[in-house]
Amino acid sequence: MQFISSMQPTYGNVRRMTDELLRRYGFLTRFSIGKSFLGRDISALSVGEADDPVVISAGFHGSEWLTGLVLLRFIENMCRTADDGSCLCGIRIRPALFGRRIVFIPFVNPDGAEIAQCGASGALRCANFVASATKDTRHWQANARGVDINHNFDAGWQRLRKMEAEQGINGPAPTRYGGTAPESEPETCALTDFCRAGNVRHVVALHSQGEVIYWRYGDKMPDRSRKMAEIMAQSSGYALEDPEGLASLGGFKDWFIGEFNRPGFTVELGKGQNPLPMSDLDDIYCRVEEMLTLVCLM
Repeated sequence: MQFISSMQPTYGNVRRMTDELLRRYGFLTRFSIGKSFLGRDISALSVGEADDPVVISAGFHGSEWLTGLVLLRFIENMCRTADDGSCLCGIRIRPALFGRRIVFIPFVNPDGAEIAQCGASGALRCANFVASATKDTRHWQANARGVDINHNFDAGWQRLRKMEAEQGINGPAPTRYGGTAPESEPETCALTDFCRAGNVRHVVALHSQGEVIYWRYGDKMPDRSRKMAEIMAQSSGYALEDPEGLASLGGFKDWFIGEFNRPGFTVELGKGQNPLPMSDLDDIYCRVEEMLTLVCLM
């Protein structure tokens, strides 16, 4: 029976979902890679054993909370098929995971997701700031103090900050403000510290929307990147593209490629306007399940 279906992924509900997954599957582990600005756990779920894990993360932007739910559903289906010995997308998961480790981080920005779903009250001690910044919290992307996590990585950050200023983005805001310095935010540091501490094989960051895959950073194309990107595109039907403007710098996959010269990918799930509705979950998931499976095993 599918446990993760259409439950709204508030912080409390996500905790209940993962508690249930841990209860069902003894080989699944949970640990914290750090805390958000408001002290919420940034939880990771791990399957398998290896010293070069694949990292798949989601929920960088508050209004993109559906990406975290897609990832949680994938974790559930991967665990279920590994547990009962069946296939996922035609692949026997239990033997396929031998010698591999996959680390899933469903909500890199739990504070932002709570604000986008619950309003300013989800910002706790930052509620007054959020309420003064916007009345439209449904489209909130930043963390609780108005920094866009995917503009806060040390990947062309100075150029990105200049571009933000040219567009009038000069301080904390619901979206697109990259902070006072790269890695100024605890959510960013949690992810970079985890990657620096481990021998991460490759990373995938799930965002929405556009049905595209970004696979290089400038002219940097690590070994395996092109072939992996082509496989991901063929599997999902998503297009391979290069980001433009403010989306071309400061992101997690940009930082990872620049820091380690290893493959990193941003996948923009679905189409429409964020926040994508819960009714899109099934179609989005079906479209990318095979791609996510292959990413884990490449």
